[in-house]
Amino acid sequence: MCYSLATMTTAKIDFVPRGTVTSPHGFCAGATAAGIKENSRSELDLGIIFSETPCVTAGLFTTSKTRSASLRLCQERVQRGRAAAIVANSGCANAATGEPGIADAAEMTAATAHALGIEPEDVLIASTGVIGTKLPMDKIKDGIRQIALSAAGGHDFARAIMTTDTVPKAAAITVQASQDQFTIGGVAKGSGMIHPDMATMLCFLTTDAAVEPGFLKSALKRAADISLNMVSIDGDTSPSDVVLIMANSQAENELITPDSKLADIFQEALSTICIHLAKAIASDGEGATRLIEVTVNGAASTADARLAARTVVSSPLVKTAVHGSDPNWGRITAALGRCGVEVVETKIDIAIGSTILVEKGLPVPFSEEVVVHRLNQREVPIRINLNLGIASATACGCDLSQEYVTINSQYTT
Repeated sequence: MCYSLATMTTAKIDFVPRGTVTSPHGFCAGATAAGIKENSRSELDLGIIFSETPCVTAGLFTTSKTRSASLRLCQERVQRGRAAAIVANSGCANAATGEPGIADAAEMTAATAHALGIEPEDVLIASTGVIGTKLPMDKIKDGIRQIALSAAGGHDFARAIMTTDTVPKAAAITVQASQDQFTIGGVAKGSGMIHPDMATMLCFLTTDAAVEPGFLKSALKRAADISLNMVSIDGDTSPSDVVLIMANSQAENELITPDSKLADIFQEALSTICIHLAKAIASDGEGATRLIEVTVNGAASTADARLAARTVVSSPLVKTAVHGSDPNWGRITAALGRCGVEVVETKIDIAIGSTILVEKGLPVPFSEEVVVHRLNQREVPIRINLNLGIASATACGCDLSQEYVTINSQYTT
């Protein structure tokens, strides 16, 4: 796992083989190739998730000041705390499109609502892709009519939201706690323009658990803070990021509230699936050949630990050192020095894998051959102890390769 979770309960939490957003009861999904992606007309690029019964809903959104039109409409509707469907497209972000973009987003949800027999206000929306281009509404409306929803359609939906991703990202877990059982499913996309507080990240979560609206919102925020908000690919943020969760109550469990016996169990389960998806995003970074996990222990506060870990994992110099299998630990200390949290140089310990490179701020003898070998592995753990407290955090990212430059230099061509 990308992050460690203390075991909070005795509940049994298991991953579902080939799990996805349609693994929880009452959800279906589907996708089609609507032709939104000009360079790949046969590629899935439009999808719908639908619940047979209305859902309690919560969401988290980009911190960017240049929010896309689709995201602004979605954010407005999430405030109602209720939805039954999500429509999402790739290939066009519907960002920097002004009021016409808002109208297109509304029309897209209205077409989805008509196809599903529900109200437009009960449809949420997400768009990802090229900024500054309008949604091809004729193609989208035709595509919506072509989508066939099914309990097996979650994997197609996961493919439909991909842009530069090389693999779809989906998972589901079942939870058994005494007499109560429920499932949480999820899909995500993200490969570039990824940085903490979400960036070019779409994540859609579903659950058949019955959850009180206020608790669902707070549980999502806590889960994202230790997972999706701890991923950095390239330090950029986008106008399109959204994380949505829908809970339709079909598991018929006792309503989960902050004070209920299932509260900690649900939080642990939600955090587990968000961690899994966050790691999948980091592993699939544009041009990535390594997954980097930076764990900071001994920080004065959790906020300090998170910021320090995120700063190191997002450092271009650390990323390139990992890509070149260069045990240049000075780049790690340099990133710590600018991270903006309390750091005492003479207390810093640094290790790559199990090999200690720095103790109390000073280099110690180590086998360069052993460290280079560790840096050549698919997963590279960097461990830091600030020795100033008891707080810890882990961030995930990837190396920076020539392929990243190639992908992004040709993104619109």
